[in-house]
Amino acid sequence: MSLSPLDNPFYYLENFRQVLSWIGQRYGDLLIDEERSFIKTFARLPQSAQALLVRMVMRKGTHFRASKLDYAEIGDARLAVAPLIECGWVDGQPPLDLTALFGLLRKDELAQCFKVHRVKGAEKKADLLQRLLPDYRGAQPLAQWFSGLDESIFALQVMPLCDRLRLLYFGNLYQEWSEFVLSDLGIYRYEKVEFSVESRGISQRADIDTCLHLHSCRQALDEGGELQALADQALAISTDNPWLAMRRAKLLFQIGYQAEREQDWPLALSVYVQSSYPGARVRRIRVLERAGQFVEAMALLNIAEAAPQNDEETQHLMRIAPRLQRKLGQGSTKRKAARVVTRLDLSVVPLPDCSVEQLIGQHLAEAGSEVHYVENALINSLFGLLCWPAIFAPLPGAFFHPFHSAPSDLYSPDFYQRRAGAFDGCLAALADGRYQALIRQNYVDKFGLQSPFVFWGALTPELLETALHCLPVQHLERWFRRLLQDIKANRTGMPDLIQFYPEQRSYRMIEVKGPGDRLQDNQLRWLDFCAEHGMPVVVCYVQWAEESALAG
Repeated sequence: MSLSPLDNPFYYLENFRQVLSWIGQRYGDLLIDEERSFIKTFARLPQSAQALLVRMVMRKGTHFRASKLDYAEIGDARLAVAPLIECGWVDGQPPLDLTALFGLLRKDELAQCFKVHRVKGAEKKADLLQRLLPDYRGAQPLAQWFSGLDESIFALQVMPLCDRLRLLYFGNLYQEWSEFVLSDLGIYRYEKVEFSVESRGISQRADIDTCLHLHSCRQALDEGGELQALADQALAISTDNPWLAMRRAKLLFQIGYQAEREQDWPLALSVYVQSSYPGARVRRIRVLERAGQFVEAMALLNIAEAAPQNDEETQHLMRIAPRLQRKLGQGSTKRKAARVVTRLDLSVVPLPDCSVEQLIGQHLAEAGSEVHYVENALINSLFGLLCWPAIFAPLPGAFFHPFHSAPSDLYSPDFYQRRAGAFDGCLAALADGRYQALIRQNYVDKFGLQSPFVFWGALTPELLETALHCLPVQHLERWFRRLLQDIKANRTGMPDLIQFYPEQRSYRMIEVKGPGDRLQDNQLRWLDFCAEHGMPVVVCYVQWAEESALAG
């Protein structure tokens, strides 16, 4: 009988072994000799050496003091590291430049090391480093820097290799090795997705290099790298992998946005025009406007209005058009009138530990009805339960490992298009009446599994049954179709409350706005959509009432 993760001090090592096994099985044909050798050699190392390597890989940086690698299950790090040094995976006497040395030693140790420079107690490490840099340009082992210090420094040499393996496992370099530990501890449970060679997002060795290049560019952007150079690098990246092509488009969008912030209009335009990422076209129009190119901006706006990407783009275009028309001396086109949404004004007494939504829910409760604070939980959950097979379809680039709570391409603009047949098959159950049985069955079969749509904590069996009883199937289909148009934008912004009238098999939704609060763009789009399709919705504007006034 194996130890539970909580009782096993080597739980992190077990996870790492599983990752290496997974990579070897799933990507064996893409690995180079260095990576294959690492996986085989790692398996033959003593357990203490394996564990120490994993501990180092999971920590930040690549230089470590032996005294800081203090783990009870490993024992003496100086003994455990010997096989790693023999493999060439760790350097036991790495050359350190002054900056690296300062990153490893404490202030009092540095004062001893550089006592000839009369280090003052009040002098900060950063100031001392700047003062000493002109005199110490080279790199040397710790013993040559400070012979009187009983310490060893270990430098990890295989971090680039381990990063490539991490990329293959997670599909990105933003997730750390520690993230999959939670699944083993039983905190989260995941849908079992079928994995095959055809479902791999990385299908050739060149994809790994492209992904690393994209990550390097994004990291340089975050660190304030020179924008023109980054744009040139990103534009030079070529790939026929749709998943990577979308990541490239997103990187170009991010470079363009930073160029806007720096008011480099030509650069912003040059990258936006090459980016297919959602929102890039609107940003181009904004840049043309800010650069004074009003004719070009209006021409692009007219193209966008003829075939908008989504509701969010339409909303932005409606705001930009009147400005451009004024700047071009054109008569302003009459703006589309906002659909009228019923307004409800209420005054309630605030209560401690009670949100304004909960207060309004209690206030509106009446015989023959029930009010639930659902916000985005209900519609998303019903959609997620009905469309579960489509959401978790094993498409290339969707799932990289067994611990995904959502497809990796969930927010890609082609998320629906890639799965159109599967989603249409799920939604067909709305037309033929099977949807209620399918939703109920998936609620039971999938209960507790991670999902990007299903809010298990909010969707009680009672709420589920009431919703299926009261919500018209036509409204469900319209909501679900709208979600699929733009998941990132449309999965939020839904009204806060829903009030059911079971005897009448009807409902109404209530968006609650507390004092001083205003409707956000995504909420306005949802309200307009509901009003357009005759879905009962009201906006409740709340004012705080004094208890004494109500008593009088």
